[in-house]
Amino acid sequence: MKPTPHAEILPTHTAALFAAAVRRAAEALRAGEVVALPTETVYGLAANALDAAAVEKIFQIKGRPAHNPVIVHVAGLEMARRCVGEWPAAADRLAASFWPGPLTLVLPRAREIPGIVTAGGTTVGVRWPGHPFIQAVIRECGFPLAAPSANPSNQISPTNAEHVRKALGGKIGLIVDGGQSQVGIESTVLDVTVSPPRVLRPGMIHEESLRAALGETRSAECGVRNEDGVLRSPGMLEKHYAPKARLRILSWADDADLRRQLAARNMKPETCHLITHTVIPLGRGFGGVSVIPHDAEAFARAIYAELHRCDEEGAEWIVVEALPETPEWRAVADRLRRAAAH
Repeated sequence: MKPTPHAEILPTHTAALFAAAVRRAAEALRAGEVVALPTETVYGLAANALDAAAVEKIFQIKGRPAHNPVIVHVAGLEMARRCVGEWPAAADRLAASFWPGPLTLVLPRAREIPGIVTAGGTTVGVRWPGHPFIQAVIRECGFPLAAPSANPSNQISPTNAEHVRKALGGKIGLIVDGGQSQVGIESTVLDVTVSPPRVLRPGMIHEESLRAALGETRSAECGVRNEDGVLRSPGMLEKHYAPKARLRILSWADDADLRRQLAARNMKPETCHLITHTVIPLGRGFGGVSVIPHDAEAFARAIYAELHRCDEEGAEWIVVEALPETPEWRAVADRLRRAAAH
């Protein structure tokens, strides 16, 4: 693909700017182009989900492997039903409880969804996002949008327009600035083609909440691929969401204990940027120390921005204080585990 000189960033902070950005984004998407758009989870790299050539551009820009499917974003239940071959009663209950919002439903794929969207598989992930801007663009276009995160494949997802500009500004023409993402990590993905439904990727809509709406769910220790070996959901690759710096997750009792652990791993404190929430070091001699509130939602909202900042400051190592092993922290722990994978 021919690189663009630099991306134009469209503001949306007044009603007039919002409306103008909706028109510009929709024009580009109708023309088969790729546009970076805000969602409440992370920023997405969007194209017409019904146009295989447009979706192919997403894969080229991201360097995304063809076996990794992308989620289809809709505005409304009628559009969601058009994207799938079957809409079970469980999907109605889930949509009523959690849409618009950070929940993706995996359902049988409709014929009009190109194979590139689903990595050739028989299922498709569908989500009605909660951010007003992407909702307005989808309504203006009249077609669903394929929109994985707007970053190079396997790297940290962007949670603001500046993250997108730094990562992809030379490869796309248009970035819409819709402010900071309010959820901060990717959606929960629930496979509704099996009984009981199965969580393929944890998110900030927790399994306990899904169980309350459905009666029963299970986690995806296995079965994350279709019968033909195709992944049923994005976010299932072992290494994902990774910063440039090497990331380690550690638990420590105090400063001295932390320094002992770093020394045992031949990690010099001055090369380590710490992300903490409970046992906070004094900071002397470390590359940097940041504190995120000991609250799962606040941590999710902030963690990707902190990882971006550590990379920008030249960290060699990012050391994240281990998270509690409770359900509300499961999604953030999943992202950090994949980010730390070798």
